[in-house]
Amino acid sequence: MRQDMYTVASNPVITHEENRHLKVWFAGESQTKPLHRLGPKVYDFYLMHIVLEGKGTFSCGGKTYNLSAGHTFLIEPEQLISYESDHQEPWRYRWVAFNGELAAELVAAAGFSSEQQIVFAADKRRASALFRQIYETFRRGGAAVDMKAAGYMHLLLAEYKALRDELSGSSPRSSHAEGDHLLQQVVHYLSTQYAHPVSIEDMAESLGYNRAYLSRFFKQRSGVSPVTFLLNLRIDKARHMLRERPELTIEQISASVGLQDALYFSKQFRRLHGQSPSAYREAMRSLGN
Repeated sequence: MRQDMYTVASNPVITHEENRHLKVWFAGESQTKPLHRLGPKVYDFYLMHIVLEGKGTFSCGGKTYNLSAGHTFLIEPEQLISYESDHQEPWRYRWVAFNGELAAELVAAAGFSSEQQIVFAADKRRASALFRQIYETFRRGGAAVDMKAAGYMHLLLAEYKALRDELSGSSPRSSHAEGDHLLQQVVHYLSTQYAHPVSIEDMAESLGYNRAYLSRFFKQRSGVSPVTFLLNLRIDKARHMLRERPELTIEQISASVGLQDALYFSKQFRRLHGQSPSAYREAMRSLGN
């Protein structure tokens, strides 16, 4: 039997002045009790849910929908609705509340309407991770929390817009094309984050995938693990800096490519290129003379 759970975090910026075009108010997650029911009631903001596990029903406009893991349902402002968890498999879901001057336009662009309030997320992990990011942004607080939450909300709605655009195309994206897209995402992430202390766990969470699955997938498609790809990328960036930035020390170059241990950097550079960074720099300088 699942344990009941309810957690919510609110936007500490309560005025409408900042991000009035898209204002995110709160986000949370709940593991409901069997037959837990909300409504009939109305809200004065948009309220979006994604079902993580279990089942339930959503009723609006005289219709009732049976929903399960992967479904997203959107409640519009001033709309009379109710929703209830299943008696045997009560659902667990995440939610986010928002409104603003551009909210209706963004919601429509994402594929939601009065006739289309239910969407099945093709990549539940990615979408649910963005719901979680909004919650974590509010929970952590700090500077510009309002803007960060609005940014994640834009990304979340963009996920559903991408799904709508894909489904409206002439043919669905093949599994091979999906794999190409994920491969590009991993390469892009590592290529833009290599200068930082990247962890594969952080990358997997950011992309909404399990670490073991992502590592296995990447090695199957590229022939190397993400860790090896990242190391090779850092060493290649370092080679460029050794040639082009003679004023930088070996330690500074090592740190600039995300390797804080200069001895480890030198060891890996020698293993891959058969000479030390200093020797490589000297050899390149000699060629230029």
